[in-house]
Amino acid sequence: MKFRAVLALAGAALLSACGLNSVPTAEENAKAKWADVQAAYQRRADTIPALVNTVKGAAASEGKILTDVVEARAKATSVQVSANDLTDPAKVQAFQAAQQQLSGSLGRLIASVEAYPQLQSQQTFKTLMDQIEGSNNRITVSVRDYNAAVQAYNTRIRTFPDAIGAKIFYGAKPIVPFQAQAGAEKMPEVSFGNSN
Repeated sequence: MKFRAVLALAGAALLSACGLNSVPTAEENAKAKWADVQAAYQRRADTIPALVNTVKGAAASEGKILTDVVEARAKATSVQVSANDLTDPAKVQAFQAAQQQLSGSLGRLIASVEAYPQLQSQQTFKTLMDQIEGSNNRITVSVRDYNAAVQAYNTRIRTFPDAIGAKIFYGAKPIVPFQAQAGAEKMPEVSFGNSN
């Protein structure tokens, strides 16, 4: 009788040591952090129409930049990656590329605004710029937290003893981390065409 109890206790200890609960917990944490990334990008996307409308009035000659921002926003909000798609590098890459394109267009818009001091002094513009800056900060924090959760999950499913439970019980696959696009460290170029 004691032998069976000891055997059952040892079996339970082995099962708990092989990631039976820790693997799905780590996976759900990574998925929740991905939702935070999407929410931060959506917050920025929601602010852009108001910013574009504010700039339109003062910078009518910069229509191309405004059009680029609007189109990039439409593309960025149309590319969706669900929590179940996080193991598909192509889908994560498409999301990242769309967001990078929006960041570049937005950067060109913000840089072009410097030519319009009357716009910079408007309270609406200042408020919107603060919101964009806050959104960009949230994006940075959300991406960092997501990548930390992905690293923890990927490490868990690849190291002993959790790797046993990850493969046998869950068929776990590594989740794709969020990476900056090549050239993201460079400031966007701004061209005002022929200036007299």
